[in-house]
Amino acid sequence: MILSNIEEIPGKRVVKNLGLVNGNTVRAKHIGRDLMAGLKNIVGGELKGYTELLTESRNLAVERMAQDAQAIGANAVLNVRFSTSTISQGAAELMAYGTAVVVEDAVEP
Repeated sequence: MILSNIEEIPGKRVVKNLGLVNGNTVRAKHIGRDLMAGLKNIVGGELKGYTELLTESRNLAVERMAQDAQAIGANAVLNVRFSTSTISQGAAELMAYGTAVVVEDAVEP
């Protein structure tokens, strides 16, 4: 599966547009991460626990989006974007979305 955050893939030609696909995950904060984040807010520095949580969430959302695209016959997703929203205090959704397409190698004239 080809994933791209641009509208086209160099050397490929879109032959079919299959529409919007997405993948999401909702994650809650962990009490241990919250305690460490509170300490880091006092002394400064990267909140590594949250960085790891967001990386895991982003990867899972992208994986689910790619599975959604594959299920409808796509071999690429173009214009991939991310969105976040608060679900409740301490929980947030991360969504990956894009346009599922079928691409093939461009033929030079």
